[in-house]
Amino acid sequence: MVQTVKLQNGVEMPLEGFGVFQVAAPAQCQKAVETALDVGYRLLDTASSYQNEEAVGKAVKASGVPRRELFVTTKAYIRQMGYEKTKAAFVKSLAKLGLDYLDLYLIHMPFGDYYGAWRAMEELYRERLVENLAVWDFALDADDLAKIAALDIGQPSILDTNKPSEVRRVYDYLRNPVITSL
Repeated sequence: MVQTVKLQNGVEMPLEGFGVFQVAAPAQCQKAVETALDVGYRLLDTASSYQNEEAVGKAVKASGVPRRELFVTTKAYIRQMGYEKTKAAFVKSLAKLGLDYLDLYLIHMPFGDYYGAWRAMEELYRERLVENLAVWDFALDADDLAKIAALDIGQPSILDTNKPSEVRRVYDYLRNPVITSL
């Protein structure tokens, strides 16, 4: 049985997942993801900048694992920040993955217009095209994270910081977040 954590909206996310960072060769990536699914992984992590979303999608389709048993994540990268750019990036990622929704969509890094990106992501959330939103690699002060949290749907489901010393300070600043480092 896959261990999970309940996110703030009640969605269960597997605690362990399979990521495909630096697995750019399409056939190799597809085979790796198919193998990961065969051995029981149900969380798959990719990003537009990894350039392997299509291979991940093909593996998901080939696996025969029902979609509702999977937790698929991808990330919008720096050049995709801003309301319009993020919406377009999401549509492209979803098409490459061959999915009709994402379990988790993240802002990959805090550069560019990530406030505009977050507003676009909130809209995707309200349209039920994504079940959870998050930020990744945010080593900013708590004020910046609070500004994102104050936007329409509230704080990110997941906050990753690469500085363990910041975790307590950010946790204290935000109300009841699930903080994890994946």
